Amino acid sequence: MTNNLSVPQNLQSMKKVLIVGCGDIGQRLARYLEHDDYKITGIRRNCPPDTLHIRYRSCDTSDYSAFKSVLEEGFNIIVITMTPAERSDAGYRQAYVQTCCYLVEALNALDLQPELIIFVSSTAVYAQDDGSWVDENSPTAPTGFSGKRLLEAEAIIHNSGFTNTVVRFSGIYGPGRNRLIEQVKQGRASASEHFTNRIHAEDCACFLAHLIKHTGSLAPVYIATDSHPTPMVDVVSWIAGKLGIKDFLSGEAVNERGNKQLNNELMRSTGYKLRYENFRQGYLEMINKN
Repeated sequence: MTNNLSVPQNLQSMKKVLIVGCGDIGQRLARYLEHDDYKITGIRRNCPPDTLHIRYRSCDTSDYSAFKSVLEEGFNIIVITMTPAERSDAGYRQAYVQTCCYLVEALNALDLQPELIIFVSSTAVYAQDDGSWVDENSPTAPTGFSGKRLLEAEAIIHNSGFTNTVVRFSGIYGPGRNRLIEQVKQGRASASEHFTNRIHAEDCACFLAHLIKHTGSLAPVYIATDSHPTPMVDVVSWIAGKLGIKDFLSGEAVNERGNKQLNNELMRSTGYKLRYENFRQGYLEMINKN
């Protein structure tokens, strides 16, 4: 009698996913990738314990050798979803530009060819401030360092020679991201008439999972946002109404940057159905849980 030491068929067919900068969105994403089909590794500077969904590796992506060592394992799908250590030009350059440079350099040095690289970006790359509609073909001319560095990182991924797509999220909200609710409670909300655009954190994760599982070719860029751009004053007024708060506006409140209406038609054309079509659905759930 001989022992069968061959690798089980299900392990042979599993796709290996690397989530670079595996924070809130990365952890949510992992929950939407089936355990039988995907083996998920998450890298962070400071790692929590492994979970049912994710095996963590401690790695600072600004350390090329350490990053390359992780990549040597070989991954089918790489998702880059970074959070800067600080909100500054240097912080964004290190988190996004340097990470993407090192990723491409290491993959080439190792002669690896992932099936797909997804870079998580932001609609901060758009500078439109006239309330106009914006889609993936609209001009990108960011004035702030965040948009400039993100656009620079996007170009590195687009020009890498690897199959890739970029997802530009609008303002992310959800559990743990309740800035507007706190502003209303503290009487510091903005009365701005400028349009704002939002997407729930669960839709961020679900859309990324949807793209990973997508069988057709992907577009170079997707705007990921809900279906209802809304003036800021209307958003905070609705939240205040649900909380029963009358004095919630502040003339000293800093208005949202930009003033644009984001079009999510390309995202929806992939067959993705939003869990939260508008801010009311998401914020009502958050308010009811508090």
